[in-house]
Amino acid sequence: QVQLVESGGGLVQAGGSLRLSCAASKSIFSFYNMGWYRQAPGKQRELVAAITSRTTNYADSVKGRCTIARDSAKNTMYLQMNSLKPEDTAVYYCNATEDVLGLMSSWGQGTQVTVSS
Repeated sequence: QVQLVESGGGLVQAGGSLRLSCAASKSIFSFYNMGWYRQAPGKQRELVAAITSRTTNYADSVKGRCTIARDSAKNTMYLQMNSLKPEDTAVYYCNATEDVLGLMSSWGQGTQVTVSS
């Protein structure tokens, strides 16, 4: 498995921005897919955004407010989040998969994002 370390979370006012980072222990070219998930207290973990070599996709709840990107030189994936809302409050997790089906999947430990009103 791959080691993934998230950073960049914190406390931000509604309407503010954060950039989350996910540092991987191996080249991001090793991965078919990388993505960000989030889990709020009492809620199921949900996909926020995902990226492959050719595509990106976003949850409807963040579409237009978030941008996912990869930096191969730094083995790092980013999630830029703008116009944050209190409902964005959650622990955000980095995920990387090494196959199309997602059977070889690794997770980070998460970074807390708290958006105040």
